Amino acid sequence: MKEYWKVGELATLTGLTIRTLRYYDQIDLFSPSQYTESGHRLYTKSDLSKLHQILALKQIGLSLEDIKSVITNKEKGSATNINIIETQITRIKRDIQVQQDLLYELESALKTIRSKKLMSVEELTKLLGAMKMYQGKYFTKEQLDMMKNYYDQYDEDTLKEKEQEFRMILKKYY
Repeated sequence: MKEYWKVGELATLTGLTIRTLRYYDQIDLFSPSQYTESGHRLYTKSDLSKLHQILALKQIGLSLEDIKSVITNKEKGSATNINIIETQITRIKRDIQVQQDLLYELESALKTIRSKKLMSVEELTKLLGAMKMYQGKYFTKEQLDMMKNYYDQYDEDTLKEKEQEFRMILKKYY
């Protein structure tokens, strides 16, 4: 195994960008242990281990500020770490509740469709509202932009006409 890695090599090794590594250095989250005489960053095995810890903490959803706090407070005690973990638990519970709500709405919609009933506007609105909370997980930014642009091109009367057309299509097939 190598003794030192240059910033580009470390970026390739970890899947991060050089820009990200430089930013981590700039905010004092992750700095190289050594520099060449010409000022190039050199990272050691110890640095690589620290970076893996940072990436693991980032993976569970911690902000860079929280990660910095966890790493800085390792030796100082665990009070800050407890607060961060409690915050993450709360966030995950909230995310789970949102997902359970979405699951309930989707199951209700499926039940309605399978029974060959027309979904009411209220039911459809409720379903779309639940999906909107996690729209980034279901649609790409381009798809969301395309839908918004499509919607924005119509006035209110035209939108009502389109809604009626949609209802007719649903009646025809369901």
